[in-house]
Amino acid sequence: MQLDLVLRDVAAETGCLMSMLLALPVVAWEKATPAEGWTVRDQVSHLTFSDNAAYLALTDRAAFTQLLAQSQPDPIAFVDRANIPGRTTGVPELLGGFVQARVQMVHSLRAVDRHTRVPWFGPPMSVLSFVTARLMETWAHGQDVRDALGAETVATDRLRHIADIGVRALPNSFRAHGRPIPAAPVRVEITGPSGELWVWGERGAKNRVTGSALDFCLVVTQRRHPGDTDVSTEGAVAAEWISIAQAFAGPPGAGRGAGQFSGRPAEPAAALGDERHD
Repeated sequence: MQLDLVLRDVAAETGCLMSMLLALPVVAWEKATPAEGWTVRDQVSHLTFSDNAAYLALTDRAAFTQLLAQSQPDPIAFVDRANIPGRTTGVPELLGGFVQARVQMVHSLRAVDRHTRVPWFGPPMSVLSFVTARLMETWAHGQDVRDALGAETVATDRLRHIADIGVRALPNSFRAHGRPIPAAPVRVEITGPSGELWVWGERGAKNRVTGSALDFCLVVTQRRHPGDTDVSTEGAVAAEWISIAQAFAGPPGAGRGAGQFSGRPAEPAAALGDERHD
């Protein structure tokens, strides 16, 4: 049942993205997004590529293993190259390809054995975690499109899935940066869109993270610099985590520069990697 609920939320998030894309004039597909070098067109191409890769991971392990091997020498360049075919594709075909890839992926997710460990560009995941990761990526790249268009971000309870994967990715955030995984527990208390408090971690933990669910999700998907959000920390471990948090697999991401969305002059993001590889 839980998998069905997350798949329902994937469909809802996809619908939100589609409603925005369908309303765009062709020229808007060439708008630059905050991901350096990527346009709106590139964001959709990336989601299409990722959905097709997910389909292979679910249905053809040998083919996915070959794809994974192709990514290994330079994962960031690999992700960028995957966008190239979409740059000469007409908008209707590009959008149609995204819809087809998403439908194919969802059908395969509904059919797969729910005890399967699904391979990916990071560690293998349970089917439920894999679906949650696809929801997270849809929302995050949708945020890039919203930022490019100056569109409002409407917070929904679907953010809970993204926040959860962000919290559970704490060890990977440290691992991706070559840092020791801290032993100290971190408690996360964030406020959902309805005012409900969402909580993870031990009640008495000295390291704490608080804020709104929306801003927390923007931080862990590296779509906002922590300093431009209402996310607050107590304790050295919590502060270090939030400075490097990433809910996605792969190399450490550069994230967004401080002030990039605050109206004050932006500072360059730390040159640690690329948030596009998720």
